[in-house]
Amino acid sequence: MWAHSMTVQDYQDLIDRGWRRSGKYVYKPVMNQTCCPQYTIRCRPLQFQPSKSHKKVLKKMLKFLAKGEISKGNYEDEPMEPTMEDTVAGDFGLINKLDIQCDLKTFSDDLTERFESEEKKKGKSPKKEESSELIQSQAMEEKLGSGEPSHPVKVPSAPKPGKGADLSKPPCRKAKEIRKERKRLKLMQQNPAGQPEGFQAQGESPSLFPPKANKSNQPKSLEDLIFESLPENASHKLEVRVVRSSPASSQFKATFQESYQVYKRYQMVIHKDPPDKPTVSQFTRFLCSSPLEAENPPNGPDCGYGSFHQQYWLDGRIIAVGVIDVLPYCVSSVYLYYDPDYSFLSLGVYSALREIAFTRQLHQKTSQLSYYYMGFYIHSCPKMKYKGQYRPSDLLCPETYIWVPIEQCLPSLENSKYCRFNQDPEAVDEGRSKDPDRLQVFYKKAIMPYGVYKKQQRDPGEEAAVLQYARLVGQPCSERMLLFRN
Repeated sequence: MWAHSMTVQDYQDLIDRGWRRSGKYVYKPVMNQTCCPQYTIRCRPLQFQPSKSHKKVLKKMLKFLAKGEISKGNYEDEPMEPTMEDTVAGDFGLINKLDIQCDLKTFSDDLTERFESEEKKKGKSPKKEESSELIQSQAMEEKLGSGEPSHPVKVPSAPKPGKGADLSKPPCRKAKEIRKERKRLKLMQQNPAGQPEGFQAQGESPSLFPPKANKSNQPKSLEDLIFESLPENASHKLEVRVVRSSPASSQFKATFQESYQVYKRYQMVIHKDPPDKPTVSQFTRFLCSSPLEAENPPNGPDCGYGSFHQQYWLDGRIIAVGVIDVLPYCVSSVYLYYDPDYSFLSLGVYSALREIAFTRQLHQKTSQLSYYYMGFYIHSCPKMKYKGQYRPSDLLCPETYIWVPIEQCLPSLENSKYCRFNQDPEAVDEGRSKDPDRLQVFYKKAIMPYGVYKKQQRDPGEEAAVLQYARLVGQPCSERMLLFRN
């Protein structure tokens, strides 16, 4: 549907029913019919712990800013690295090519390969074994609150207090354990009288530290890693600016041309668009126009609610732009484009981590704003699975619209592309359309309930269209939004 104008609360309620926007075009996949079901995914930033691969990306940025170091290396152990340079933190590079034309060839090719390989196997699929092991290790890591990477590794059992790890078996000693051992010896040298206050037995979880734990024992927070102080003679300076894109602020207008040029290069190099495709009007329609009304309530975030561009300025020029919506309960990521010359900085991962930190910052003033929406998660498309690496996260049940932790959804998705995540067979969509006659219609310059409007109608197809709209937007939105008819 085309949204001429929409309150941030209406859009919040719509994305909580599986809708998404591209410019002013608002769409919802027909989940049980589409080739690649697209599940709305959100991360819980307040509990977020950066994984090992996330930390690598943040350290890489700090090294580049501090010393100008460009680390070249193999990032195979970073689950998001191979795909991020292609898709980055936006859905539309794949799903929604600017004029709302689905790039389904990519999806169908991925699926064909997947089906063919599964047909060949028939027997017990090693993929499934790997995925169940992956889920177990992720569940274990979540319990520990360690924020370590979600690789399918066997989690070693922690040595019992009082019994040190068996030092006669070097292969079992992980680098992390050796670092902890060194830290323990250092702390004991500093405090020869006994164990330092707050020290934990090797292998125990940092989240279980007593309240008076030494600060050195605490894992670094996301903010510590992002905002680590740089030397005075740092090689580069990075600044992130949030500018309102709709209605366009003066800062947005002043930087529009520079921002557009970054977008054009990104589309041509990363998405192989021909030079005449990423035009100014297409850029404006896709990433600058928004139906969201700007709101600045006193108890809201300092930037207000609505649509924004988060610009990444390196040494005085824009190298990346994250397009975001700030809504009553979340920051919603729309798209990211960046200068391809800076691909080595993994800007897709970096910007997602900055957006998670931004959500945490907004939460400090506006407590109900506590989620980071990453768009759609497509389990059957490898280029979209990277979003599942930001933990803890939830997927939206496509039938009852409740949020379910992703670990509980993955086993079902391995067996079937389309899944109802709500395990309660009796549960229904609580926000469903119960009384379509109360739906608000805008007709001949007048607002009226559908119950009045339908008496003036003779077109048999009209009722079906209006009832479908009511079912898809739900009762609350159908009573607040105006459905235009002519």
